[in-house]
Amino acid sequence: MTADTEHPLTPAVFALLLALHAGERHGYALMGDVSELTGGSIVLGPATLYRSLQRMRVDGLVEELDDGRAEAARADRRAERRRSYRITPAGRASARAEARRLARLVEAAAGLGVLNEREG
Repeated sequence: MTADTEHPLTPAVFALLLALHAGERHGYALMGDVSELTGGSIVLGPATLYRSLQRMRVDGLVEELDDGRAEAARADRRAERRRSYRITPAGRASARAEARRLARLVEAAAGLGVLNEREG
């Protein structure tokens, strides 16, 4: 999956890539980062978050890391495995392309005076 004019990223995927741009994060941190980055307009629950991350992993945008608990989980089936993620070079390229696509749209809106209109 790449961000281009034919296949823009979903807002949730773009926000996740932005959150991961600064460094690796685990799922719980990503939920908070996405909410903060979007001013609360995107709130990801665990199911949506991990479904999105799985799709992004398959598409080569992120990779899952092992924070060392996997060995403990193998020894004790009840041990929780915390999953952490990192953006890949393809993910960075997709985020960059999507940011440029959105910037062009904002420039077009500004040029048309959309940003200066008052609601009423």
